[in-house]
Amino acid sequence: MFEDIMEKFAGSPGQQAVIRLLLERGFSVNDEGRVVSGGIEIPYTQVAEEAGVDRRVVDSTTEAILADDELRRIFQNISQIPSLMDLAPVLDLTVVTVAVQDADESGIVAAVAGLLADRGISIRQTISEDPEFTDEPRLYLVTDEALPGEVVTELMELPFVRSVELS
Repeated sequence: MFEDIMEKFAGSPGQQAVIRLLLERGFSVNDEGRVVSGGIEIPYTQVAEEAGVDRRVVDSTTEAILADDELRRIFQNISQIPSLMDLAPVLDLTVVTVAVQDADESGIVAAVAGLLADRGISIRQTISEDPEFTDEPRLYLVTDEALPGEVVTELMELPFVRSVELS
């Protein structure tokens, strides 16, 4: 799906940068072609600065989105989910980052969450990056407590795990 979206903007690396930003941040495009997060409008100049393009590129990208029925459906229905990852140090939570061999493999989230649940470790939030949106997708788990060393070792022993980081 991501490749199909990006293909529609193959002739414009700037528009691709805007599309990537909208998808990564969960920003929508409303009927007026404005970039929004919920009901809050985000000025083109700010979107452009973050994407590293001119504001006119943002304008042409939102026009292209509204002109394409499939893109319109996608970008008018995106929503953002708040993440506890940046708040973890303030709230005394732990972020477990798991990198895997093949993110398309099924059962990754279930295996990791199950292992933690079996050890009595509560998970506050789980975020998995989509393999279509990033080159090296990761699984993030925010837990109430630090992971004991033996749990980290058990995670590393799972056949699909490439690395585990704690922060």
